[in-house]
Amino acid sequence: MHCPFCHNDDSRVIDSRMAEDGNAIRRRRECTKCCKRFTTLETSALSVSKRSGTLEPFSRQKVISGVKKACQGRPVSDDNLAHLAQQVEEDLRSTGKSQIDSHSIGRAILGPLRELDVVAYLRFASVYSSFDDLEDFQAAIDEIRVRQQEANSQTKLEAQ
Repeated sequence: MHCPFCHNDDSRVIDSRMAEDGNAIRRRRECTKCCKRFTTLETSALSVSKRSGTLEPFSRQKVISGVKKACQGRPVSDDNLAHLAQQVEEDLRSTGKSQIDSHSIGRAILGPLRELDVVAYLRFASVYSSFDDLEDFQAAIDEIRVRQQEANSQTKLEAQ
């Protein structure tokens, strides 16, 4: 870490703390040459590997804008979308990989979106999974119904 004052490349860490809900580390440093103190904010980089082979930084905003199209006309708030994007990012970071392919991001969106709004889920899945015909929609609807029946059965068991 270079000192911003004298550009010396040696400093010592005086204090370290978690920042940004645990997604970053804030370090207070002191230059070993000029003895001035400065703060650094260290985050782990999460890169997205696109189909074209290019790399770009992960963006929650891109997740939100992609899902927002599927949620158009649905009772889904901006806060819901922000929470979904945060959940997707946390799921991707929990894999321990610093480079994620765009297909994995789409898969990571499907679960939380299904919980948020099933109609928006079907819209997103129809594009993401390239539904070709009505049978693809029917299979997705049947899967949702099975999950809802399982959840209802579990709720009834817990109530007893």
